[in-house]
Amino acid sequence: MTETSNKTPRKTGPKPANRRVGETASAAPAPPKPASNRAERAAERRGAIIEAAMDEFIARGFAATRLDDVAKRAGVAKGTIYLHFKDKESMFEELIRTAIVPMINRLWSTPPQPGASVRDMVEGFAKTFIEEVATTRRGDLVRLIVAEGPRFPEVADFYYREVVSRGLGGMRALIELGIARGEIKQKNLARFPQIMVAPALIAVIWQSLFSRHAPLDALEMFRVHLDLIFGERRTT
Repeated sequence: MTETSNKTPRKTGPKPANRRVGETASAAPAPPKPASNRAERAAERRGAIIEAAMDEFIARGFAATRLDDVAKRAGVAKGTIYLHFKDKESMFEELIRTAIVPMINRLWSTPPQPGASVRDMVEGFAKTFIEEVATTRRGDLVRLIVAEGPRFPEVADFYYREVVSRGLGGMRALIELGIARGEIKQKNLARFPQIMVAPALIAVIWQSLFSRHAPLDALEMFRVHLDLIFGERRTT
């Protein structure tokens, strides 16, 4: 007589379905998309909106520019604009902040060349401004502010704070250095740094209004202006 086992048979789960060699039990989840992709797309849309806004502002002026036209030119829905900007004024401010402010900051943060005179530094400022503003689309923005700023004081105030005040502050510091070194004889010039930069603004306005009638060598005009302030440069 055989002895019956008292052990309860172990329960086993269902056998897995046949798999190919090397296949895992379940399909591996798709790798998540990089988190940066969404931010990159948003940055691209924002950049497209700013570029389109520049085109519209330059073509139509500040008052006549419509957000619908900016959206159409940028290839986005109008609602997308409001994800980035609350209104037309904030869009224009961002345009100034990205197109002109970095250039102004770079001008005044670049250390002068060793042994450079104050005149050399001022002339370097003028050369950069004329090349990067007066004869480019940045100059169109400056002309727009000159033309429409009186009707939109908030825009003019923003441009003064972000651009003009920084430029005048840097130029006043250069003038004071020139006076201290004896390069500039007229001490009252530090009270009116606008005099030093006046030819740059003239170049911006002249470029759009009169250049087709009388082309202006803006940099040479600036050099003559500096001769009046520093004295005529000696040649050897």
